[in-house]
Amino acid sequence: MAKRSFRVDINYDWCKSCGICYHMCPTKTIKEGELKRPVVEDHSTCIGCLICENLCPDFAINIVDITEKVGEKNG
Repeated sequence: MAKRSFRVDINYDWCKSCGICYHMCPTKTIKEGELKRPVVEDHSTCIGCLICENLCPDFAINIVDITEKVGEKNG
């Protein structure tokens, strides 16, 4: 059984701080930071809905699936 986990990658070189991502995020994983820049304090709250990624006009957000295999031992 796998536990779905996601990481929000924001390319600040492309981001113009429009705020669409943090206004539309249903879990408030993306929050408004200084100078209206989006910030992510806790990636574990991301549910992978891709709303932010799909609505970003600058293509500055990438949601990465970092699913872990629960109960699987490494090595």
